[in-house]
Amino acid sequence: MIRLTFARPVRAALAAVSIAAATFAVVAPASAAEQVHPPRQQWSFSGPFGKYDQAQLQRGFKIYREVCASCHAMSMVAFRNLAQEGGLGFTEGQAETIAAEYQIKDGPNDSGDFVDRPGKLSDYFPSPFPNEQAARASNGGAYPPDFSTLAKARTYERGFPTFVFDIFTQFQEQGPDYIHALLAGYKEPEHGEKPPKPGLHYNTYFPGHWIAMAPPIQAGQVEYTDGTPTTVDQYGKDVAAFMVWAAEPHMLDRKQMGFKVMFFLIVFGALLYFTKKSVWGGLKSRTA
Repeated sequence: MIRLTFARPVRAALAAVSIAAATFAVVAPASAAEQVHPPRQQWSFSGPFGKYDQAQLQRGFKIYREVCASCHAMSMVAFRNLAQEGGLGFTEGQAETIAAEYQIKDGPNDSGDFVDRPGKLSDYFPSPFPNEQAARASNGGAYPPDFSTLAKARTYERGFPTFVFDIFTQFQEQGPDYIHALLAGYKEPEHGEKPPKPGLHYNTYFPGHWIAMAPPIQAGQVEYTDGTPTTVDQYGKDVAAFMVWAAEPHMLDRKQMGFKVMFFLIVFGALLYFTKKSVWGGLKSRTA
């Protein structure tokens, strides 16, 4: 009786494992087919010693102003950030000139009215739409995401065991890799697929493949003055790098502070060790 009682749970467990394995074998390939991982790119800001490429950030900023700013806000970035150290490399005067090109709604004044005035360094980049409803109405119901959060918000699962190695290599560039791949991932749908509703476009790397945003940029659309190729691939890299800066303009300060903290902890740990040796070393000798 003992054998029979023990055998039944074992058989039940083995059956459950077999069912789970069979289910995984069926589901896993389908899930993998739905999400295409973007190719990994090389970024100047990756790793603990990385920093922004000023020329690349300026090119990305040019793309944002000429192409993306008509739909996407950048509400968490102030004009003063353009002149801060470790960023785009603009002087304060250049940042003031850029700010003055924007009209900022200010007020109310003594009459209770809101007026438009030129931007100042303390102002934030204005939104192209007065509210979300207006943004959706101008974009076929889709709401263009904010540029100052997009690089941090967009990511993808790299799976086991890759994410374990990412902890040690400090890989966190899923966002810019995805943005770059998305901009270059527009193509004709496979096998003559039709969009589930009008106004959608096929993209290899977008989850579900159908995206409301039309191909935003074409080769040669934005002119570079430094001789950099004006290809969609290069545009994607430049604007993705700029979006990382927009999401984290103080990245260089954060990394420098991290090195200072690590140095302090190492010195503090060494002092604790030698203090312990000094205080308890004599007591150990007398005990022996």
